[in-house]
Amino acid sequence: MKIRRKGDRGTSEPETPWNEVAPGLWMGGHHWRDPAGQRHPVRVDSEFELVVSLFTAPGHGPAPGVEHFVAEVPDGPLDAEQLAAVQAAATHTATAVATGRRVLVHCRSGYNRSGLVVAQALVELGAHPAEAIRRVRTRRSPWALHNDLFVAYPETGLETVRLLSSLTASEG
Repeated sequence: MKIRRKGDRGTSEPETPWNEVAPGLWMGGHHWRDPAGQRHPVRVDSEFELVVSLFTAPGHGPAPGVEHFVAEVPDGPLDAEQLAAVQAAATHTATAVATGRRVLVHCRSGYNRSGLVVAQALVELGAHPAEAIRRVRTRRSPWALHNDLFVAYPETGLETVRLLSSLTASEG
């Protein structure tokens, strides 16, 4: 029996703390459930050389001395500033992966926000957006990127969406 969290569109909790989406690029969340249904916190220590957090909570790491890039954004529509933060996180992630560093991108569940940054990083590394999205879902979970906006952002082009969002905000 799959255990579902309340208030998260009926998604199952991840079955692993994190998953490798591409060589050196990992994606995860803050909790996971083992096969017996026991919930466990994810505590990142020094397994990675860079941890990118889109959601933070005390006690989840990383260890002191590990580079930690924080860009907290909601799991919902993003404004121009938040889209710029996602773009910066994705660029930083792609650069680190391209230079051979082990990178973890994580958020609360390890599905949407981390999926968006990982998919965008894969696009920056040369993947087509559809392939990047497919890889995130295949390697992490079918629940990854279940937020339709977070699929549309890389498909449309994150920079384009950010520019359009900033124009819309300035009209208001």
